[in-house]
Amino acid sequence: MNSPAVFADVSPYFFFIFAGMAILFSTMVVFKKNPASSAFSLVLVFFAFAGIYAAMDAHLVAALQILVYAGAIMVLFVFVIMLLSSDVPSLDMKRSGLMTRIAAVSAVALLLVGLIYVFKNNPSLLPKGPHSPEKIAQVGGNTRAISQLMFSDYLLPFELTSVLLLVGIVGSVALAKRKMGGTK
Repeated sequence: MNSPAVFADVSPYFFFIFAGMAILFSTMVVFKKNPASSAFSLVLVFFAFAGIYAAMDAHLVAALQILVYAGAIMVLFVFVIMLLSSDVPSLDMKRSGLMTRIAAVSAVALLLVGLIYVFKNNPSLLPKGPHSPEKIAQVGGNTRAISQLMFSDYLLPFELTSVLLLVGIVGSVALAKRKMGGTK
């Protein structure tokens, strides 16, 4: 089975570590009962995606993933969660059991060892894609190439995502006002 050209030089271990993290934390977003815990799990999903982007040499996209989604968008989500004033207590590591703490520390240590192994055993993590370094340099750099694509070919999905987030926030505020007994 041939893998796509984008993943030609990316270590499969590196990809599977971050893909596994994304899947694990995505399921935690869905199954957690506490909204604050779900939001924190979603932040970790965004960081896992940023790791995959960085492995594919899309450093700008990885940085934007962290700044825009894990930063700005999640702050909005946390404000909406706070506005809804959930009665469920927040995530508190002091109340978690010893086994949970040991599992968390072990997972972080295993991830660190895996990353060190991948970086030491793979001399080149640069993927081959349709946009060669020469073509990107000809356009004027990574930022210009991505902005040209985002504001031409992908303008509609970009704007639809903004509208979808806005509708979700306005709906949450409307539900919160109705729950608190507001009539206006």
